[in-house]
Amino acid sequence: MRRRTGPLGGGTPGGGTGSFGKRRTGPLDAGTPGRSAGSFRKRRTGLPASCTPVRGTGSFRNRTGLLGAAVLAGALALSGCDRGGDTDLGLALSTLNNPFFVAVREGAQAEADRRGLHINITDAQNDPMQQINQMETFTSQDVKAAIINPVDSDAAVPAVGVANRADVPVISLDRGVNGGRVGTAIASDNVAGGRLAAKTLAESLGGKGKVAFLEGQPGTSAARERGQGFEEGIKAYPGIEVVARQPADFDRAKGMDVMSNMLQVHRDIGGVFAANDEMALGAAKSLGARAGKDVKIVAFDGTPEGVAAVRGKTLTATVAQQPRLLGRQAVTQALKAARGERLPQQVKVPVVLVTGKNAAEFDG
Repeated sequence: MRRRTGPLGGGTPGGGTGSFGKRRTGPLDAGTPGRSAGSFRKRRTGLPASCTPVRGTGSFRNRTGLLGAAVLAGALALSGCDRGGDTDLGLALSTLNNPFFVAVREGAQAEADRRGLHINITDAQNDPMQQINQMETFTSQDVKAAIINPVDSDAAVPAVGVANRADVPVISLDRGVNGGRVGTAIASDNVAGGRLAAKTLAESLGGKGKVAFLEGQPGTSAARERGQGFEEGIKAYPGIEVVARQPADFDRAKGMDVMSNMLQVHRDIGGVFAANDEMALGAAKSLGARAGKDVKIVAFDGTPEGVAAVRGKTLTATVAQQPRLLGRQAVTQALKAARGERLPQQVKVPVVLVTGKNAAEFDG
């Protein structure tokens, strides 16, 4: 057999259509947040001959026959032994019709490539049922760990259950899951970002005025947490009145429509907080020449278009996430989960405020 070089035996990065000829060895657990992977049943009891772990996963030399100790089997299962170009990790993204998640994909793919891993990245097109099907595909490919960026935090529970029943560790990315066994949740610090957005918007208005809030997709932890942070932060400015709030589902076209409807009732709005750049850009289009001048707009994400709009003074600021870092962290934590390492309950990635003063430093 040919020998792989990656820590999970990565084949050609970016694929994910093959299926394993042999099942993984050693216990792999979806895990309980904050705990190491548990002791699920072993998938097989022996390994092919002449299988040598890569550096850092063990110190075994070539062997023949069966290895009785589960710990040796588990080490070799993640060592780089050939398994015919199989998929190591699965990443189920909620959508790729959003530049933020395109950047997440790029970060995850880059980290997988760096580690020599074979990752299958899918697009659910904002359909929770597709994420269930994608998890079933991942388990049929015998992935060592699965990453899910939920379309909806509640609707993702059955998808996580698919992986749980197959003893595949699960990591959540950007949005949490309201059930099932998830090893760790990786996300930006959305609550802190919401507070920062409130402070920035209020100060841009001199501490007084009427503002509107374009909320994200209901049912997602990101929308809930950004809203929580914004509400907490705006309380510090009694001169600011939130006169309108409505979900626009993180969508640019909906952001434009919602903003237009709000302006029909509240022509004197002086500020807008949009829970992502796409909605903010939609709101700016609705506002036309007023955007960034008569009406201050603070957004969230730090996508290339969002940062460009800050440079162009259409947006006052955007709270920038680090999507490529989120993608890289997801792959790193998934690898740890596959190895049975102890995981933190949460991994919070810090946010950064982008304004006209520092926008030139950001590429989005």
